[in-house]
Amino acid sequence: MLLLVGCNSNGSKNPVTEPRPFQFKDIAKSDVDLVAESHLQLTLTQLKIMMEKLYWRNPKELRKQGVVDIEVMLERVFGAARQVDFPELEGKRSVDSMRFAFQDSYRGDRVLALVEGLRGMVLDSYNGQQEFYLMDELDPQKMYNTARNVEIAVWKLSHDKDAKGRFYLLSNEMSDAAPNLSFERLFGKIIVLQDSMAVIVSDATNRHIKNVIQSAASAVFMGI
Repeated sequence: MLLLVGCNSNGSKNPVTEPRPFQFKDIAKSDVDLVAESHLQLTLTQLKIMMEKLYWRNPKELRKQGVVDIEVMLERVFGAARQVDFPELEGKRSVDSMRFAFQDSYRGDRVLALVEGLRGMVLDSYNGQQEFYLMDELDPQKMYNTARNVEIAVWKLSHDKDAKGRFYLLSNEMSDAAPNLSFERLFGKIIVLQDSMAVIVSDATNRHIKNVIQSAASAVFMGI
């Protein structure tokens, strides 16, 4: 709940510090429901920031869409009138879409494949919902598995290369002169949000989380 508390000195809206206004429908929500909604919205915010940063680092992926404005793609994926179907993803979603980002044979927008896949996977861990009420049940194992998949995605971004030895997507910059670990921090926030929500739901429902131990180098994305 600390994520919901704070004050913003400059008056601008911030998903971390801006208090959530009370709505009448909140009467039908438990504390866990409210926390779940806040965690999910914070995660989607981090994914939107990540998509923008990935396009800045990988402009050729944006050009595959035939657009030059990153905001166009952000609106398609995260906007109020978001595009539901992306033909270049061939009907794939969630982890199946994420796999495209690291396949030599894929010729589509790898940023879209990764971020839209992450978005779908996170939503799947919340049963495809963005609002929750007293009768809704969440599965902590799905949230835990999602966090592990994000860890695998981080490893793949830093290690997987195409047949020519090039990274599929550029992310962190590890140069001694100007190291840039902003992507690692974004992914870290998403992992923490998913893991913390898994613990909250596990404690609230008395459901056990099965730990999954696997080597990142040989790990594959788990279904949600």
